[in-house]
Amino acid sequence: MTRLLATIAALLLALPLAAAELGDDGLHKTPWMRDTFKDLREDLDEANAEGKRLVLFFEQRGCVYCDKMHKEVFPRPEITQMIEDNYFVVQLNLHGDIEVTDFDGETLSEKDMARKWGILFTPTVMFLPEEVSDETTAPRAAVAVMPGAFGPGTTLDMFTWVAEKRYLLDNGEDFQRYHARMIQERDNGRTD
Repeated sequence: MTRLLATIAALLLALPLAAAELGDDGLHKTPWMRDTFKDLREDLDEANAEGKRLVLFFEQRGCVYCDKMHKEVFPRPEITQMIEDNYFVVQLNLHGDIEVTDFDGETLSEKDMARKWGILFTPTVMFLPEEVSDETTAPRAAVAVMPGAFGPGTTLDMFTWVAEKRYLLDNGEDFQRYHARMIQERDNGRTD
């Protein structure tokens, strides 16, 4: 009986939480997304004050891949916890009109900033370092960019790789090698 209860508990913990609600703008809204003035310098300062990493999420209304991430990936307890514990998330709308101020001081609408930065896919997740110079744009400063939808394993590995600052290690293990090692360590027979 104890083994059965343990199995049921493990299955319940593995189930995703409820998916994010859609906002008036058609984008998914989660409790871990921040409502900011979208001044990246201020957002970076606030993230640093909280001991978190600034991450930018580009999404768009009707994006089936964003929907998949918000229904199947982000609600997983281990991924939600990773994001809540380590990241300050600012959502940007690929076709939005809200003004965004880049680290270099230029202010553009979300859609014009997306063009400036070369954002082509949604979702695109851009991970920023703790320090960014005033002459640098967000994509030039980014330590990693995750363009597109990925499964839970890849997503968790990317968020972990950045949170652990593994991109700074001089050990020959870039993200792809790290991810391959994590797949092997999970030994779940799946590529994700």
